[in-house]
Amino acid sequence: MSLLSVRDLHVDFATPGGTLRAVDGVSLEIAPGETLGLVGESGCGKSTLGKAIMRLLPITAGQIEVEGQDITDLGRGAMRAVRPKVQMVFQDPFGSLNPRRRVGSLIGQPLSVAGYARAEIRARVEALLDQVGLPQDAAERYPHEFSGGQRQRIVIARALALSPKLVVCDEPVSALDVSVRAQVINLFKDLQDRLGIAYLFISHDLSVVENVSDRLLVMYLGRVVESGPTAEIWRRPAHPYTQALLESAPIADPRLARARSRVVPQGELPSPLNPPSGCAFRTRCPHAQPRCATERPLLRDVGAGQQVACHFDIAATSAAHPLPETSESAFA
Repeated sequence: MSLLSVRDLHVDFATPGGTLRAVDGVSLEIAPGETLGLVGESGCGKSTLGKAIMRLLPITAGQIEVEGQDITDLGRGAMRAVRPKVQMVFQDPFGSLNPRRRVGSLIGQPLSVAGYARAEIRARVEALLDQVGLPQDAAERYPHEFSGGQRQRIVIARALALSPKLVVCDEPVSALDVSVRAQVINLFKDLQDRLGIAYLFISHDLSVVENVSDRLLVMYLGRVVESGPTAEIWRRPAHPYTQALLESAPIADPRLARARSRVVPQGELPSPLNPPSGCAFRTRCPHAQPRCATERPLLRDVGAGQQVACHFDIAATSAAHPLPETSESAFA
């Protein structure tokens, strides 16, 4: 049984210019202990999807299940029983922490809400600080006394307070320096190895997602355009948008950088208030044909566990494109 199951999820927002469909029929599964990476440009709907899964945003249509329990329409009281299973780490650690409260109080708050005794909370906070690599005296200090990386460790400790089975990570390292980013990524991986946590890891940084994810979902204008094992998508992307994302990542080796043939999206990103008919990517796709304007492509199997929402088999074109290789030492 899947830990998290999302089926045909839609999230709409009413705006003065009309209805904005931020998430358009997304389905996904996450198994216990698995990391699913979610990538795409800013505005593609990936953060909205993460917050909708957490039931922090209203859902227009679709279904969300956690360990087989349908939580789509649960009220606030009923959701309280589900919250310990699924927690979230946000992009801005400082914005996630009340500056007037000490770190020990911030980490212990979920435990207090859950009814733990004061002595149990104190012991649990000490254990959590140790798990995320912070000293015990951190509990008596305030968030502004820590660096950005340390504050994110505090946020992670708070997310782990009730021993969740799934953590939704919304751009958790994008606000950090590169060296600190590597340390926090290693912390995520170490916690997963020790605790068996599953992650939905949302990021626009492809090198980060490659290093932490078992499988990938690629989103464009609220839709999933490609999914599959991370290694397969990295080696042989099947959608022109995925190719463009991968080839936009920097390559350390200048010889590979000169050799690769870039797939560059044409034009500007369409407005989500008025997305293109048919294939949403067709207005920027170098392979677009008349069929793309009239038929919306559905996800179809292309082998090796990959699925792609494209009318044409353009995966062969990616074989000539040397893709960026991330140095493992950067995350050692």
